[in-house]
Amino acid sequence: MPNRSEPTSVITPRVLRDWQLPVPVGGKDARGTVLVVGGSRFTPGAVLLAGVAALRAGAGVLQLAVAESTAAALSIQVPEALVVGLTETGGGSVRGECGERLAGLAAEARVIAVGPGLDDVDETMGLLKGLLDAAGPETVFVLDAYALGALSRSPDLVRESERTAVLTPNLTEARFLLGHDVGDDLDDTAAELADRYGAVVSLYGHIASRPSPDGSVRCWREETADAGLGTSGSGDVRTGIVAGLLSRGADPAQAACWAAWAHATAGQRLIPAHGRIGFLARELLDEIGPALAMLH
Repeated sequence: MPNRSEPTSVITPRVLRDWQLPVPVGGKDARGTVLVVGGSRFTPGAVLLAGVAALRAGAGVLQLAVAESTAAALSIQVPEALVVGLTETGGGSVRGECGERLAGLAAEARVIAVGPGLDDVDETMGLLKGLLDAAGPETVFVLDAYALGALSRSPDLVRESERTAVLTPNLTEARFLLGHDVGDDLDDTAAELADRYGAVVSLYGHIASRPSPDGSVRCWREETADAGLGTSGSGDVRTGIVAGLLSRGADPAQAACWAAWAHATAGQRLIPAHGRIGFLARELLDEIGPALAMLH
C-alpha cells in the first residue's frame, strides 16, 4: 500500500474556497480546448454528456470525435462543438486507429478525454496509444470507461508516455485496474490506483493525487453525494467536469476534487424536483454552473 503523506481531507466548501479555481482572462482560447474521444454507433450520448459537462465547467472550445455514423446527428445535438467522425468496425465500434485529422486535433487540445461510449477494449487500446503519441507535450488526459479497461491491460502505458492523467473509474473498472477485488476503504483503493498508474484518481468521491517523488500520495474525500448519482450517464458527466476544469487551468488533483463536489452538489440540487433517485444524468448538466458559482 502506498504511503499517505497525510490523513484524508474531507472536501468542504471551505476547503474549496481556499483552493480557488483559475479564472482565465480573455476569450475562449484562454480556457482551452477539450477533445472528447468515444461514442460507438450505439452510444454517442456518452460523448454528448461528457462534452457538454466540460463546457459547463468552463472549457472554452469543445471538439467531439465519435463513430462516423453518429457524427452528423451529434453535431446538431451539440452545435457548440466541432464534431468529427471516426472509422468504425462492422459492429459499430470506433476503430483503434488515430488518423491524420484526429491526430491533428489531439496535438492542439489542452485536455483529451478518452473512453465515454467506447465499447471494444482492443480497438480502444490502439486508439489510446495513438492519442498518447499525437498529443501535445502539455496535454492532460482524462481516462474513463473502456480506456481504463485498455490501461488495465497495459499498466505502464500512461507512466511510460510521461503524460499527466486523471483516471475516473467506477468500482468495476477499479477492480480491473487493480487486478483484485476492491476493499471497503475506497480511500486506500484510490491511493493504490494512483501509485500503480502514476495518475490522479477520482473513484466516485475518493480522490488520490499523483505520487510525489518520495512515492507518497495525498487523499481527499467528498461526503455529500447521494444515491441518485448512480444512474446511467452520470460517470460521463463527472468525466466531462474534470476535463472542463483542467481546460480552464486547474491542476489535476484540484480538478478532481472540485469535480467531485460539483457533481455531488448538482445531484443535491435536483432532489427537490425529482427525488433522491429520480433524476437523469442529462439533468445534471444545467446544475454544474450554479454548483460551481456557489463557491465563487
